[in-house]
Amino acid sequence: MKAATDKAKSLVNEFKAFAFKGNVVDLAVGVIIGGAFGKIVDSLVKNVIMPFIGCLLPGEQGYLGWKVALNGKDIPYGLFLGEVVNFLIVAAALFLFIVKFLGWVMKSRAAETPAVPVVPQITKDQELLTEIRDLLKR
Repeated sequence: MKAATDKAKSLVNEFKAFAFKGNVVDLAVGVIIGGAFGKIVDSLVKNVIMPFIGCLLPGEQGYLGWKVALNGKDIPYGLFLGEVVNFLIVAAALFLFIVKFLGWVMKSRAAETPAVPVVPQITKDQELLTEIRDLLKR
């Protein structure tokens, strides 16, 4: 019985260590903010951009009415174009933030910190082998 209790406590402790690590919490916050950003972009595309494009191009229902009839079936390509515009806006925002902004931040941080040469750490075995080699050379 004690072993099962210890195992359960160990599992809970491992879960706490995993779930409350800084990286996991940051990732969760990023996913939530990303979802909210996706909804904002979706609303922008569906309620502003695509209706504006629909006003510029002929059609009674705007982009929602853009369809192609094939063998008596309607293929609503206007909805697909709206999703493509949605994707392009999200991809552009991610590109600008991740590649450009974070790249700029990383470059500025690299410029601030001077490069410190990395001195390889030799083990005790390697040190002894080096001494033996040097003695044999003499």
